[in-house]
Amino acid sequence: MKTKIYSIICACMVIFGLTACNDDHVSNLQLDGNCMVEAITLDDYQGTIDLASRTIVVRLPEVYETSHMKVTSLVLSDGATCNISMGDVLNMDAAKVMTVKNGDVAIDWTLSVLHDEARITQFVINDIYQGTIDQDAKTITIYVPGTVDITNLVPTITYSANATITPSSGVAQDFSQPVTYKVTNNSAESTYTVTVIAIDKAKALFVGSPQNMNDLDPEAKAACNWMLSNVPGTLYASFADLEAGTIDLSECKVIWWHYHVDGGVDGHDVFAAKATDALAAKNQLRAFYENGGAMFLTRYATNLPSFIGVTGDDEWTTPNNCWGQNEDGAELCGGPWSFRIFDGQNAHPLWQNLIAGDNPQEVYCTDAGYHITNSTAQYHIGTDWGGYDNHAAWEARTGGKILGVGGDGAVVAWEYPAHDGKGGIICIGSGCYDWYSYTFEPGYTEKFHKNIEIITQNAFNHLMK
Repeated sequence: MKTKIYSIICACMVIFGLTACNDDHVSNLQLDGNCMVEAITLDDYQGTIDLASRTIVVRLPEVYETSHMKVTSLVLSDGATCNISMGDVLNMDAAKVMTVKNGDVAIDWTLSVLHDEARITQFVINDIYQGTIDQDAKTITIYVPGTVDITNLVPTITYSANATITPSSGVAQDFSQPVTYKVTNNSAESTYTVTVIAIDKAKALFVGSPQNMNDLDPEAKAACNWMLSNVPGTLYASFADLEAGTIDLSECKVIWWHYHVDGGVDGHDVFAAKATDALAAKNQLRAFYENGGAMFLTRYATNLPSFIGVTGDDEWTTPNNCWGQNEDGAELCGGPWSFRIFDGQNAHPLWQNLIAGDNPQEVYCTDAGYHITNSTAQYHIGTDWGGYDNHAAWEARTGGKILGVGGDGAVVAWEYPAHDGKGGIICIGSGCYDWYSYTFEPGYTEKFHKNIEIITQNAFNHLMK
């Protein structure tokens, strides 16, 4: 027993001797080295060093190639070394980690670049009227009703981070003449010309539930922005505006309603429960249609014709096969999605000048890397269910003309032709007709998705003639 105890004591003394300090009671580890990056430049652009976050940001002009940037100067603490050296050529498309060592101490720094962007990204008048921005021409155009006093309007402006703007956001301006706004951000500078156009009588309207188009869901907002940018003399109006009669429709030729609901609107009763704002204005919408006004109804708005007398007294002619996903969980397209032009309808104005794919009978609408909710409001055709044994039966009951069908023959695009003084209506209920992807996969390239804009422009050209 004594021998075992003695052996244990000896072993402990050996371990203590191996780990003990030297005669000066100082550790052999060199922990007093400083690991500072005191200065660095890339292509002679100076980095800004933040000690608290250990980050270094190199500010660059708005348009500058960053894939081959040379370290033109580098100053470290005395005695320190780094995994990045002066003269190195770096791909700064992504941030780099600089590991600085001094003795037995090592500290990581994050090196990144930031372009000096000077852009206006949103311009809203009186918290209601959204500006259409042309970034190439540096122009902003806002259409407002003729009743608005354009000599005293308050803009709310969103612009690039770290930038300044003159005149300031939130300051009232007289927009009876174009107003210039200057955005400055370090080396970047842009001047935008803002023009406000008062419209007494709109040529076309985009309608929705919110009072302000900025409060539309992303899908409808993307569609509305396109219309305001591409169809002259157009405005956004709420259903409450229509119901109250505050919008002059005397020269309005087309009303567009693009109605998105996360999870879908499945059938007559669900539409009636969810679209209460629209149905509150159904008398005004019906009068507009019966007096020759045309409509462009997309996604779940395709339910509306049955409620305003377009299909006679039969309200139950709403789409019978509907579904949809949530925008933030939209489905990834592995390739182009499409639907088929109905037999004999290739010459219809809606299908002209499309970007063609392998099959000229198909309307290609998306590209690989796009996320789509597949929001669908279509008519199932067949004797199995739905009340429409065949396409002829559908046309006879609804009074519509089939323009496009899905892979199983479901009616996904159709027209109620103008007749007896009543306006024409084009409806698109295909899930392929989609304006907004909440994200895009790396390498995404838009090709067939441009057909959405082409189809929409064709619809306006056809309905406004």
